[in-house]
Amino acid sequence: MKIQKTIIAMLTMYLLSGSIKAQELYVGTNYHPHDSNPIQWQKDIELMKAAGFKVVRMGHLAWDSYEPTEGHFTFAWFDQVMDIMNKAGIKVILDIAVRPAPLWLHHKYPGIDITDASGNRLYANHRYMEDIGDPDYQRHALRYAYTITKRYAHHPALLAFGIDNESGDGQFSFSEPARQRFISWLKKKYFSLDALNKAWASQRWSRRVADFEEIGFPMSSSIQGPPERVMDWRLFESDEINQFLTSLMDKAHANAPGVLTTTNAWYFSAKKYFDYSQVTYSGKMDRNGGGFYPGSSLKNNTGLYKGLFEMAKMQLESKTPYWGVEFTTMTAVPNSIRRSAYATLLFGNQMVCGWTWQSMPGGEEQYLEGMSDWDGLTNRKYEEYKTIAQEFKKIEKYGFPYKNKAEIGLAFSFPSQIASYAYPEQHDDQLKTCFDQVAGRNIDSKILNIEQSDLHYKLLIMPGVAVIDSLTAEKVRKYVKDGGTVIMTSYSGLVDTHNQVFATTHPGLLSDVFGIRVASYEETAYMNEIARDTTTGNQLKIQYNNQKIQVTSPRFDVIQPKEAKVIANITNLNQDYPLITSNHYGKGTAIYIGIPARENVLAPLIDDLSKSLFLKSGPAAPQGVLARFIDGKHILYLNITNQDQKIDLKGEAKSILTGKDYKGQLLLKPNEPEFIEIN
Repeated sequence: MKIQKTIIAMLTMYLLSGSIKAQELYVGTNYHPHDSNPIQWQKDIELMKAAGFKVVRMGHLAWDSYEPTEGHFTFAWFDQVMDIMNKAGIKVILDIAVRPAPLWLHHKYPGIDITDASGNRLYANHRYMEDIGDPDYQRHALRYAYTITKRYAHHPALLAFGIDNESGDGQFSFSEPARQRFISWLKKKYFSLDALNKAWASQRWSRRVADFEEIGFPMSSSIQGPPERVMDWRLFESDEINQFLTSLMDKAHANAPGVLTTTNAWYFSAKKYFDYSQVTYSGKMDRNGGGFYPGSSLKNNTGLYKGLFEMAKMQLESKTPYWGVEFTTMTAVPNSIRRSAYATLLFGNQMVCGWTWQSMPGGEEQYLEGMSDWDGLTNRKYEEYKTIAQEFKKIEKYGFPYKNKAEIGLAFSFPSQIASYAYPEQHDDQLKTCFDQVAGRNIDSKILNIEQSDLHYKLLIMPGVAVIDSLTAEKVRKYVKDGGTVIMTSYSGLVDTHNQVFATTHPGLLSDVFGIRVASYEETAYMNEIARDTTTGNQLKIQYNNQKIQVTSPRFDVIQPKEAKVIANITNLNQDYPLITSNHYGKGTAIYIGIPARENVLAPLIDDLSKSLFLKSGPAAPQGVLARFIDGKHILYLNITNQDQKIDLKGEAKSILTGKDYKGQLLLKPNEPEFIEIN
C-alpha cells in the first residue's frame, strides 16, 4: 500500500510539473506581466494561444514585483497570470529572479553593494550589481527562492523553475568582506603560507606573503597581477557562483520534487566568466538553457555558428535536451529567426522561447524589439514565430528533440580560458574554430571537460588547453593508449594548475604521449624577415601530404620530434620547421599542431581522420547545407547559403512540412529547411 501511494504521488507530481513528453518541441516567448495589466494579459495570451505557443518564461528581473518590501510578498497578481496561462494551455518557466536584488535590500544591507577596485562602494544603478557571495544577500535570495518555489510547486501551469539569469554577467566586488572570503578560501586550499608561497611563485618580484592578512586582490582597475594569483582569485569567484546556483537548485528541488530546473546562465560573459561545467556535470540542472542571439543578417553564417557554439558550451555532455529559453526577436532579416530555430534543432534543442513578447517600454533594453510593438499590436516577427510553432507541431513526433551521436569530443577547460587571457589567442577562440570545422561537416560533436568525461569518443581535440593537471594527463594518456586519437594545438600544456609554466618538457605531463619536445616558439613575422621576405608578415606556407596550405599565425612552436613522425612542415622560412607531428602511443595516436587552431590546417586533417576512423556524419549534402538523420526514416536539411542547393536522394521521399513528393532529388531554396520521410 505504501509503495502504491508513493507511485501515485510521483505520477501526480509528474503531471503537475508540465508532463514533459519524450517527443515534443516547445515554441513560446519571454513575457513580463509586471509591465502591463490584466486587460493586456488577456489580450496577449489570446494572441500567444492563436500562434500555437506552448510555453512562456516569466519572473526574471522582477524580484521586487513579488517582494516589494522585506518579507512582504504580493503574489495575488501573479496568481492571476498563472491561472490564465493554465486556462490557455500554455506552460510556464518561472524564473527565480534573485538578480538584480531590490534596492530595499541594498539599502538595508550595504555590504551587498559592489565595491570597485579603488574601494568605492557603487550605487546599484545597473542590473547585476550585487556581491553574490555576501551572506546577507544569499540569505534573502534563498528565502525568496524558498517562498516562490513553495507557492507555485503544484500549479498546473508550471513547467520548470529557472535558476537565476545570466549568472556570468555583472561585476566582481573588491570589498573588505570579499577579501576576507578570498583569504578563507585560500586557507582551506593551501593550509600553510609555505604552500601558498610555493604555489604563487612568491619569490618572483619580491612578493612573498608573510601573513594571510597581507593578501589582496590580484587586480586593481585595469592592472592585472601575477598569473598564479589571478588563477586562484578566478577559481574562488567561480566557486562562489557555483555554490550559490547549487543552493538555489537544492531549494527548488526540495520544495518541488519532480519539477524541472533550467537556466539562462550565460556563464561565458567576459565580465564574470565562471566554470559552469561544475553545474552541468553535477546533474542537478535538469535542462541546460541559454540565449540564442546570432545577429540579424543572412549574408554570412558567422553569427549562426557563434550561437550554435554557445549552445554546445552550455550543454556539454548533458544527456537531456537543450532549452533555448531566450531566442532573438530583435531586428532581423525576414526568415532569419526561423532559420536559426531549425539550426538549433540539428544540435539537440527542444525549445525556442523568443526574447521578447513586447518591445520594451522601459529600462536598459527599452529599444529592443519584440513580437508585439509598444502599442500591443503584433508584427512580422510574431508571424515568423507562429510559423515556427506550426511547423514544429508537424514534425515533433518524428524523433525530436534530436539526440547527439557524437564521436568527436572538444575539450573545454575553464582554467585554460583564464590562463589564456595573457596569450595572443584565447582558449575559447581556438575551441570555436574546431567546433565550426566539425559542425560544418555535419559531424556531431560534444564539448567536454576532460576531468569529468569518460572520453567515449573516437577523436578528442584539445585546442589550446593550456592548463594540464595530473588527472587530465592520466585520462588522456589512458585514452590514447587504449586506442583513441587526440589532436592538440599550440598554447597547450604550458602551465600547471597554479598557472606556473612547466619546468619539464612541453607539452607538460604529456610530451611522451605526443612523442615530441616543444623547445620554444618563434614569432612568424621576424622569421619571415630572416628569410628575406618582408611582405608576408605572419603568413606561413605549409606542406601537408600533397597539399599546400597557407595560414597566418603570430607565432609557431619549435617542435623537436622524438618518437613522433612529422606529417606537415612550414616551408617558407629560413628552414623547414615541423608543424604537425603524429605519434603512435599504445593502440592510439597523438597528433600535435604547432600553431593555434586554424581552419585551413584542421580541414584536411579532420577529413583524413574522418575516413581512417570511420566517423559517422549526417546525410550527404552540399557544402552550406546542414543535415542530420533524425531517426532511421527522417532527415532534416537546412540550407544556410543564399543560393539554391540540389540534394541527391536515394529513391523517393515525402516532405513532412509541405506534403510534397520527391524522387531522386530535392531543390532547397536559400535559408530554407526541409524535413523528409524516406519511402
